[in-house]
Amino acid sequence: MAELKRTSLHEVYKENGGKTIDFGGWELPVQFSGIKDEHETVRTKVGLFDVSHMGEIEVKGPESIAFLQRMLTNDVLKLKAGGAQYTAMCYENGGTVDDLIVYKKSEGDYLLVVNAANIDKDFNWLQTNLIEDVELINISSDISQLALQGPAAEKVLQKLTENTDLSEIKFFTFRENVDLDGITALVSRTGYTGEDGFEIYCKSEDGPALWRKLLKAGKEEGIQPIGLGARDTLRFEANLALYGQELSPDITPIEAGIGFAVKTDKEADFIGKAVLSEQKEKGAPRKIVGIEMIDRGIPRHGYPVYSRDELIGEITTGTQSPSLQKNVGLAILNKDYIELGTEVEVEIRSKRLKAQVVATPFYKRPKK
Repeated sequence: MAELKRTSLHEVYKENGGKTIDFGGWELPVQFSGIKDEHETVRTKVGLFDVSHMGEIEVKGPESIAFLQRMLTNDVLKLKAGGAQYTAMCYENGGTVDDLIVYKKSEGDYLLVVNAANIDKDFNWLQTNLIEDVELINISSDISQLALQGPAAEKVLQKLTENTDLSEIKFFTFRENVDLDGITALVSRTGYTGEDGFEIYCKSEDGPALWRKLLKAGKEEGIQPIGLGARDTLRFEANLALYGQELSPDITPIEAGIGFAVKTDKEADFIGKAVLSEQKEKGAPRKIVGIEMIDRGIPRHGYPVYSRDELIGEITTGTQSPSLQKNVGLAILNKDYIELGTEVEVEIRSKRLKAQVVATPFYKRPKK
């Protein structure tokens, strides 16, 4: 059996009581104090995540913008230096290679942040389609990425920096060379929880020290380290897609509900454009929707969904929502069954239990 990969922060998990699991070939903490407790901490206070398993790929050179416009579904031309953009990368059939964030550092200098399980696949796909005057560099092993998420995130992080006013970093923008108590980092106002917060990129060897500094700085605010379990329930409630569940080579960005990141009107002929344009105009054959159980039962990934005796789709993610205390899920369903209020049946342990299609996201953070 292959040995599990570890991030540079593996040593600190034990300090905080982390319980690790195999997550796509990585040994990562599933929880520290407990999933529900950690979930609540991020929703009401502030939580700290090690997401150093994520991948980082630099794209450099004078033809970078032409290359990225061909490879990515969103319109990279609209990005200004210091801006970030959520986007997808697709195959010719519209299926999803990955969903990712692109950061524009300057003209001809971009950073792609990709999903951990897809690092090699993404890099190879980009390499296969590479054009002249573009350089790709996989810097994933050189970078630690920490996520500080929750209502008190800005207050905690501001304690570590005097040279940067964090309130000036707006949603989906970033700053480079931020001094965090002696550690230099790229600080981005992004996240995967539905809450305000930051994703912080530093040298791999600086990760453990930054983790400890953040936990110390956030003590008064009730900071806690957060594992993958709560990361999943948080992103699920906010209807943020997870690659391998809501997105895959068999599920297009339009079907997954991230059509806002697919700009079929941009001039560039990006890979998958023909199929995605047709789905945008005529509607996709399937769509991911929210469902709420009427009968007692928890929907789980892969459970089949029926209407009477017709198989109409399956659950992509499901759980008991910690914020709502309801059994809810995301399901990819035939387009004839996606109207709000439509009654369906989820097969749970050989029994078909009633559920209905409901609006998403399940959770929206309160406005300030």
